[in-house]
Amino acid sequence: MATSTKGTVNIEGHELTISNPDKLLWPEMKISKIMFLEKLLMLAPYLLRYCQNRYLTTIRFPNGWNAKSFYQKNCPEPIPSFVKTAELGGINYVNLDSVATLIWLGNLASLEFHPSFHYIGDELPAEWLIDIDPTLEEEPRIMQAAEIIGEVLDKMNIRSIPKTSGATGVQIYVPIRRGYTFEQLRSIGHFVGAYVVQKYPNLFTIERFKKNRGTLIYVDYLQHWHGKTLSAPYTPRARKYATVSTPLRWDEVAMRCDPRDFTLLSIGDRLTRVGDLIQQVPPQNLDAVLSFVKR
Repeated sequence: MATSTKGTVNIEGHELTISNPDKLLWPEMKISKIMFLEKLLMLAPYLLRYCQNRYLTTIRFPNGWNAKSFYQKNCPEPIPSFVKTAELGGINYVNLDSVATLIWLGNLASLEFHPSFHYIGDELPAEWLIDIDPTLEEEPRIMQAAEIIGEVLDKMNIRSIPKTSGATGVQIYVPIRRGYTFEQLRSIGHFVGAYVVQKYPNLFTIERFKKNRGTLIYVDYLQHWHGKTLSAPYTPRARKYATVSTPLRWDEVAMRCDPRDFTLLSIGDRLTRVGDLIQQVPPQNLDAVLSFVKR
């Protein structure tokens, strides 16, 4: 008969029980649950920055990344005293605002963290993202696509940061000044998407239905909306190589870096070298762009 093991850790003054610490969550990478929790501790200062005070959805994989999974929107029960929650649309979401909450979720095999685009109790977006989503599982043109959209934004005087989704896509992240609406940002996204489709018809599409995209790369400006989510910067992903959603430098994109190179095993050294690239770009003023798009 199989036996389960448990241990306890003290995080921020809270005692947490860790179940099955030796269970392999990424067998190919030999990453056990306790290793995963250690990596979450290292990622916490970065990951929490983009998850705290937001409505959090996690994806749980009790038996590892390649086994059965489920989305968790409602906060798991029983709820520890240190875990904060927030209600939206009848759902009681976790507010991932502490290291203790992060480790509690990690022990529940929450391998992915997907926060809302807006803060708790707020209607305005906290940032702006365009999701570049390949139709093909293996898409060697994805960094080329990201570079093109980055250049279009640059010509519009919008500074941005590319980040791997941790899966197959790339997202273009734009810090913004507070005050813009989701509708305004969607109008810019549609403008950018329509422009690159017109200029590169053999590369891009804004067709919503995957079955109609052929091999084209989808410029998804619609996902960025109130109540929706996307993979957080620095979230691990349930993929074979334990990849992490990682902000990139534009020169790395130009060199066609491989998203599979950014993993739980390498992200610590990278953060020591380059820090949080998103924090190095100031909030962008989009007033001039909005005025042009309206015309």
